[in-house]
Amino acid sequence: MFQWKKIFAVGALALATVVGFAGCGGSDNAASSSGAKTLKVGASVDFAPFEFQDEGQSEYQGFDMDLIRAIGKEMGYTVEIQNIGFDGLIPALQAKNVDVLITGMTINDERKQTVDFSDPYYQSGLTIVVREDEQNIKSFKDLEGKKIAVQIGTTSAKETKVIPGAEVKELNTPADCFMELKAGGVDAVVNDRPVNDYYIHTNEQTGVKVLPDRLTSEDYGIAVAKGNTELLTQINGALKKLKENGEYDKIFAKWFGEQKQQ
Repeated sequence: MFQWKKIFAVGALALATVVGFAGCGGSDNAASSSGAKTLKVGASVDFAPFEFQDEGQSEYQGFDMDLIRAIGKEMGYTVEIQNIGFDGLIPALQAKNVDVLITGMTINDERKQTVDFSDPYYQSGLTIVVREDEQNIKSFKDLEGKKIAVQIGTTSAKETKVIPGAEVKELNTPADCFMELKAGGVDAVVNDRPVNDYYIHTNEQTGVKVLPDRLTSEDYGIAVAKGNTELLTQINGALKKLKENGEYDKIFAKWFGEQKQQ
């Protein structure tokens, strides 16, 4: 999961979450065993644009939230989303308090030891943004000797510092980075793909473009309990159908613009 994701839950909130779930009981998986038509979804709702809750909004929003609702509809289930601190997600899944997890979760070997993942639904990684008329920068190799803006404390700050001859400016926010780029103070902005895409889309930024080259690559997946092949097959089938019928592209465009997954 990319750097600006909050991965440490507040202790009291995490404890309250665990206690709350303990009272729910460990019923059979709603989607695969009990025959119920409710898919219980766990998410750490603090990760815009994937999952978040705006002030005054009762419903959770974001790319993940729209996608899992569409998957549930395709499967014939009503989706019930529970906000759980990130560290409590896998324990909640193992305790059968939820059926699936979708929360911008990177598929990796460590997590595969405790959960099974769907087919990837989003590919993240560090990407480059340059001015629209820039012709000389096409890849990360072309950033050698260039001025680069990054958000302070992120993976992009760490990775760009090893680019030969690069002058790295660490700024407070993505907005600061884009302002510096448009003002000509730097040649490029490097940040996590969803940060770049979402910022450009929601702020209707013009005069800049995102390059397809990625320095790193991370696949996000939907997690189910280890060995729950029936539910996993249903989710993968629904995800495939949404990609085939264009619904996935509509959801993607809503949150990230028309740029497609590559």
